[in-house]
Amino acid sequence: MEERQKQVKRCFWANPKNPLYIKYHDEEWGQPVHDDAKLLELLILECFQAGLSWECVLNKREAFREAFDGFDRDTILAYDEKKIDELMSTSGIIRNRAKIKAAISNTSVFKSIQEESGSFDAYLSGLCPKEPIFDHTSTTSTISDALSADLRKRGMKFVGSTTIHAFLQSIGVFNSHAPDCYLYQGK
Repeated sequence: MEERQKQVKRCFWANPKNPLYIKYHDEEWGQPVHDDAKLLELLILECFQAGLSWECVLNKREAFREAFDGFDRDTILAYDEKKIDELMSTSGIIRNRAKIKAAISNTSVFKSIQEESGSFDAYLSGLCPKEPIFDHTSTTSTISDALSADLRKRGMKFVGSTTIHAFLQSIGVFNSHAPDCYLYQGK
């Protein structure tokens, strides 16, 4: 199996020396996600990724899960200044106060969207096509532009079009595997 992993062609960004990244590329990235808890986790992590590499965030994902109480929505909503200070001193995560505060306020907006739409997934399905879009070159799109604008209007932070496009790639709205990747399905 390990020998096969070395021989398989993957997207250029999937660092072959990082087993976490290979596993993420092979098993998660671009796979449809409809579970609101997983959508919240990925959205929070993408916001932390803004200005950094996804590999950096992925390497810290387990520490984030622990620090952010498994990304439990209601627990995050109860975070106060004491918890923010605790997170700022937690090694293993990205300790950026603005991003930590955004994670909390974005979770509040996420909950409002769930209440309004029935689920965050239902909200996304109202803005995104049902079938994946095959595009391996774009870093933004009309869909990410519109979703980013709506989320910002609702009060979310660190949700620019590039961040939202990356989020949509991660949850399978866009299938962005490169043509020479073994997971490529484009036309």
